[in-house]
Amino acid sequence: MSFLSGLLQTLGFVWRFLRVPFWLGFGFALGFLPLYVHNLDAQLRGRFDDFSWDLPSRVYARPLELRAGMPMSTDALLLELDAARYEADAAAKVPGTYARKGAKFVIARRAFVDAQGAQKQRRVALTLTANAVASVSDADTGAALDYARLDPARIATLYGAEQEERRVVKLEQLPPLLVAGLQAVEDREFKHHHGVNTFAIARATLANLFAGHAVQGGSTLTQQLVKNLFLDNSRKFTRKFNEAIIALLIEARYDKHRILETYCNEVFLGQQGGQAVHGFAAAAEFYFGRDAKDLKPAEIALLVGMVKGPSLYDPRRNPEPALNRRNVVLAAFHDTGLIDADTLKSARAERLGVADTPGLPRNRYPAFLDLVRQQLARDYPDAQLQRAGLVVYTTLAPSTQALAEAALTKTLDGLGRKQAETQGAMVVTGARDGEVQALIGSRDPADPGFNRALDARRPIGSLVKPFVNLVALAQPDKYSLATLLDDSPVDMAMPNGSRWTPQNDDHESHGQVPMIDVLAHSYNLATVHLGLALGLAKIRGLLESFGLDAEINPNPSLLLGAVDLSPFQVAQLYQYFAADGHALPLRALRGVVDAQGRALARYGVKSGAGNYIQPARLVTFAMQDVAAHGTAHAIADQGLGALRAAGKTGTSDSQRDAWFAGFTGSHLAVIWVGRDDNKVTGLWSWSGGVAAWVALFKRLPSAPLAVPLDGIEMATVNPQSGQRTDEQCTGARQLPFMAGFAPTETDHCVMQEIRSLFGGN
Repeated sequence: MSFLSGLLQTLGFVWRFLRVPFWLGFGFALGFLPLYVHNLDAQLRGRFDDFSWDLPSRVYARPLELRAGMPMSTDALLLELDAARYEADAAAKVPGTYARKGAKFVIARRAFVDAQGAQKQRRVALTLTANAVASVSDADTGAALDYARLDPARIATLYGAEQEERRVVKLEQLPPLLVAGLQAVEDREFKHHHGVNTFAIARATLANLFAGHAVQGGSTLTQQLVKNLFLDNSRKFTRKFNEAIIALLIEARYDKHRILETYCNEVFLGQQGGQAVHGFAAAAEFYFGRDAKDLKPAEIALLVGMVKGPSLYDPRRNPEPALNRRNVVLAAFHDTGLIDADTLKSARAERLGVADTPGLPRNRYPAFLDLVRQQLARDYPDAQLQRAGLVVYTTLAPSTQALAEAALTKTLDGLGRKQAETQGAMVVTGARDGEVQALIGSRDPADPGFNRALDARRPIGSLVKPFVNLVALAQPDKYSLATLLDDSPVDMAMPNGSRWTPQNDDHESHGQVPMIDVLAHSYNLATVHLGLALGLAKIRGLLESFGLDAEINPNPSLLLGAVDLSPFQVAQLYQYFAADGHALPLRALRGVVDAQGRALARYGVKSGAGNYIQPARLVTFAMQDVAAHGTAHAIADQGLGALRAAGKTGTSDSQRDAWFAGFTGSHLAVIWVGRDDNKVTGLWSWSGGVAAWVALFKRLPSAPLAVPLDGIEMATVNPQSGQRTDEQCTGARQLPFMAGFAPTETDHCVMQEIRSLFGGN
């Protein structure tokens, strides 16, 4: 009793000193706590009632459309599949996988939505032969298909300030095993507690005390969500107190479905550089290259396991801990009845199955993305692109881009160390539609710096000559490809008192030369005489009609290419010939879809009227001669004659710029090689532009160029006189003419007949 009375006496003594602070503290808490909670509640409602995330816009290449007869090689198809993160799999049952046996492929296409609408999952069988698609069919039914479209490769992401990768989904869009498994592993009492699980906290506290370190956590999913959305990761009492209060408030105001759905879209699950991966839908693409709904049990277990520590259990950097954690989670799935014993056994036997390439391309093709941004800026402000979760479908062809990069790099590296400062740029488009399939702005294609394809404006040299010819051939009563042009010396007085005396590259004049040979061999003097006869104003007006946003030189030097254009602008010019005399705007966009899958815009082909189709065909025929026998004969010499390509070389003064613009039935490619400091390279077109073009088309599947003959008639002529002649005459050539304008006078080879009578040669 003495001890008890002493204790009570001591407590009474202490109470006399503490009662005032106690009642003051109690009163303060009683008055302050409701206000404090009310303030937290206001913050919660301000964030949660109209909750939304800033969603980056995702940028995709074009869907690959496969149809019988189209050019396609095994290498190109594999490049396409790799870019779209398809994985080789002997069964090819899971979307995003393919199986190959020689030239036969089975491709399990993913479901996707683009500007053309929704495309369902489908297994496609494909057979290739002779660099073309032989057949396309449904792999499950065997039914022949007119075509099959594969989901496109993701090539870039347009982030806002947060740099957060997220794909917001409804809870119903996630696999049921993922939703139930998350609760089984992280919070088994989720459906029953009110935000804070006191029993779990006590259990975790005891476990951690006995272990001597943290081995268990007591936080509910609601508390984890609070920490992610509102608080930091500190272990301070005030943070834990706020976490508990806000968790209780969330549970009081919102239903479990809303809370769990928000958690599944917010949870942090990985990092790539400065880009943070949030939510299971984004993580499914990041790690496995598939939609979350297509994940297998083992893959679901890996993602659920990573909630505990995304860095610690990163399957790419820490595969062994990740595998162990996945198997622990699979065991939890089995213990709670979510999977049976057979599923557990097969899932534990699987590899991690994580795609080698992370699925967060920030800017895979910087030069092409510059063009995409330029064209998007016409319709969408930056803020919308960075926060509205738009899906942008472009025209980029990953296989074309990869092969173009390899071709340009190989060509420039092959020039040797002395040309280490030499740069290059390339633009590749669809010949008939003007879609930009590839764009390279630097010797290093990954360099996000100065984009020479769009911004380097350099003298185009002889690339201008086909347009001089076009103006002439639009007057069929005066000019044809057989018309003899004067290649005599030029000596003109200029307004400043100087003399203009251009030269041919060989420093020779060639007398009277047929127009087709003037273009094929790029004779400067004959081109100047022709251009002056036509009138500079007409040629300048033609070039200005393409809307190039460039100042067109009004002086005679224009006739030899003294006009500064970018490779992209040159491609815009030559697209006219590639598209059979139709002016097509070059475009990098196919369509834009909003975050809900609704099409906002479709960008179609809008061709010009085609007023000079037949003259354009005659110029194209002449440019085929350039590639076969003229200044670009390396194309035929290197075994590409079957493409019947058309094109034109161009070299600026003192060999500072080496150009080539050439096209087949499928593709137009424009290449520039030169130096940023404008110093002499010593390169001719054949060693720069033509060499890169050849390197590309040796690997790029492309259709031969067939020039339509509508409105054209063929006639055999004597190139020395321009008149008709007999086919058997020496030097006779068959040339195209505008219908109704072929020469009528016949120049028989009389001397040849006389010599043959006397046995001469």
